[in-house]
This record gives sequence, C-alpha cells and structure tokens, in this order.
Amino acid sequence: MKPINDGHVAKPGLAVVEVAAIDDETAFAVQKLLATRWAIAPADRTTHEPGEPGVRLRCYLDLKHQPEA
Repeated sequence: MKPINDGHVAKPGLAVVEVAAIDDETAFAVQKLLATRWAIAPADRTTHEPGEPGVRLRCYLDLKHQPEA
C-alpha cells in the first residue's frame, strides 16, 4: 500500500483505517460496517502482499460527518 500522507490526517476527525482480513468479503464487510456510522471514502479493491496472509483494505473516515442516507 502507498504511504499515508499528511492530507489524509490533516485535521481532527480525519482518520485512515487499514483492515487486514482473510478474504475480500470480510474486508468489505468491515468497511460497510464503518460506513453505517461515519462518512467514508471507500476502497473499491483490496490488496495482497506476497508472503503475507490475507488481504488489506484502506478507507478514509471523516468522524465529524454522518453518512448520507
């Protein structure tokens, strides 16, 4: 995954969440759960690092905003 840059966490309430899971289905389920509580910039794919178990997914949260209904 690319490094997290200053803009991703530039002010209070912004967060980067990295999910490590056994499979895509589990990773996206976690992202969906986060989206029910906070506004997020969702990931559309997971990544797999050779030699490491499972997959990873990164999404960006704005804790100050509720998700759109």
